[in-house]
Amino acid sequence: MKFGKVSDPGSVDFSLPPTHEQTVEILEKQEPSKFMNVRVGCAKWNRTDLKNFYPRGTKDELTYYTSQFNSIELNASFYRMFPSEQFEKWYEKAEDDFQFFPKVPRLISHIKRLNDSERLVDDFVSNLLPLKEKLGMVFLQMPENFLPKNIDRLEPFFKHWPKEIPLAAEFRHTDWYNDAQVANELNDILMKYNISNIITDSAGRRDLLHMRLTNDTAFIRYNGANHPSDYTRLDDWLKVVEDWYKLGLKNLYFFVHQNLEEASPLLSAYLIEKLNERFEMNIKIPNTLN
Repeated sequence: MKFGKVSDPGSVDFSLPPTHEQTVEILEKQEPSKFMNVRVGCAKWNRTDLKNFYPRGTKDELTYYTSQFNSIELNASFYRMFPSEQFEKWYEKAEDDFQFFPKVPRLISHIKRLNDSERLVDDFVSNLLPLKEKLGMVFLQMPENFLPKNIDRLEPFFKHWPKEIPLAAEFRHTDWYNDAQVANELNDILMKYNISNIITDSAGRRDLLHMRLTNDTAFIRYNGANHPSDYTRLDDWLKVVEDWYKLGLKNLYFFVHQNLEEASPLLSAYLIEKLNERFEMNIKIPNTLN
């Protein structure tokens, strides 16, 4: 994960910004109850990236991965339009309580840049349907050079997106959040269509920590730096999640990336163990001692 990579992570102020007032307003409107859905996972399951995670003799990487984690950020779907048969195979290999969080194909987000994408969206969503109850939240990641001047493309895209398929969105150009007027306009569109506003925590892009939820779901993409601070940063997130939970947070989707992905299971296991302790849950903790 090269996005937001810095040469000296130790020099970065990793303090999380205060919670946005809108987050408080939205969560306080929720009925008091426990979490509905908590998912923690990596971004990839292949043996090359997750070096030393798989026991010797593992025959199928996905099958083993789903025996250890309850979810994955499915970045594979970003690189090509997979047919429905492929999603059906993944469904069959995954454990019963597992969920996939597919990324919208780059053909839609980066090449078409949302223009004239209705048919592609229809095909993509149709192909996802074999995942059935194992389909989590789909996420749209726009390229860093997708600017606020193109904001008029968002509403038609979100309007066409089927309401039955939950969607989150990540915007990477700094002006989406540094310009208050733009941030508010973006926020209004996301709220209108119930699109979750992804929070990205990366060493070199602290500007993306907007801490502004648009619904009762926190979708967090955590980019570790392969540095000891990765763990203290997770401790800080645990405090924030606890605050949001007390306010009314219902869904937490937390996906761990690393510049060197082999450390992702270690970080994920640490986070899951702490979540289990703090919220009296029983999320499976991956075995990282292979």
